[in-house]
Amino acid sequence: QVQLMESGGGSVQAGGSLKLSCVASETTVSINANGWYRQIPGKQRELVATISREGLTNYGAALRGRFTISRDNNKKTVFLHMHGLKPEDTGVYYCNAFTPLGTFWGPGIQVTVSS
Repeated sequence: QVQLMESGGGSVQAGGSLKLSCVASETTVSINANGWYRQIPGKQRELVATISREGLTNYGAALRGRFTISRDNNKKTVFLHMHGLKPEDTGVYYCNAFTPLGTFWGPGIQVTVSS
């Protein structure tokens, strides 16, 4: 079992920046990759970005360039740097971890961007 906890969310004005962090609980389970997803009101959960243990990244459509995912393997932490935030980025952001035991999710954290 891997427990994940997001932090760094909150409220910001349009054009601002936030840095989300996601820490995995102490575990001997190997985390092969991490991802960030978001749930915007009225829409299905969508991919924000993923990163493999080797650092290979993948981004959801239209988010590359404003969002950057990174990872600290030693600290079992994954980050999401968000710049140029827009009101339509408002939603709940979730991190996950892909492991040999399955995929685990954090509880999510609210990001609110005001115009």
